[in-house]
Amino acid sequence: MKMNTLLGIPAILVVLVGAMFSTVSCTTTGFEQDPLDLVSTLDTERYLGRWYEVARYQHSFEKSLVGATAEYSLRDDGKIQVLNSGFRNTLDGKYISVKAVAWRPDDSIPGALKVKFFNLFTSDYLVFGLDEVDYQWALVGNNSRDFIWFLSRTPEVSPELLDHMRDIAMKQGYDLSKLYLVPQKSR
Repeated sequence: MKMNTLLGIPAILVVLVGAMFSTVSCTTTGFEQDPLDLVSTLDTERYLGRWYEVARYQHSFEKSLVGATAEYSLRDDGKIQVLNSGFRNTLDGKYISVKAVAWRPDDSIPGALKVKFFNLFTSDYLVFGLDEVDYQWALVGNNSRDFIWFLSRTPEVSPELLDHMRDIAMKQGYDLSKLYLVPQKSR
């Protein structure tokens, strides 16, 4: 019997996400950039809920996804349930979702979370930009600057907010020439 799914998830998606997260979890060495300057406070309960991907770097595991969102909810064990989802190729395309779990490994570093997918792959989830008043937008990445996500509570942001987010990312050492603006469905 040919098996092309794992836990109901297409095997190719498992391989691609696994490759991505094994890359993300590698540590930087030698002459790499300094670590990201993370937010000094992050109230995980206020962070819960739906976030829309406004922009990101394109990678094989997510390249065909539009209308991408991340939904965070609190689990009974205090960890965070993660549901990443989107539509394949077009906003009317096939709906795809992947579950994960996130947690803060060190309370003294509020902006540094870990995320585990398929109970196999662990990745850094580093919050380096945040609307600390209303929790309406966030910037997430990794120390190697290979990944970045501009997140918002709304499907679209103003040009001024997008510029502000870009400025923060550039000051943190990101090359935004690779930034992809993610198409989103209107509310």
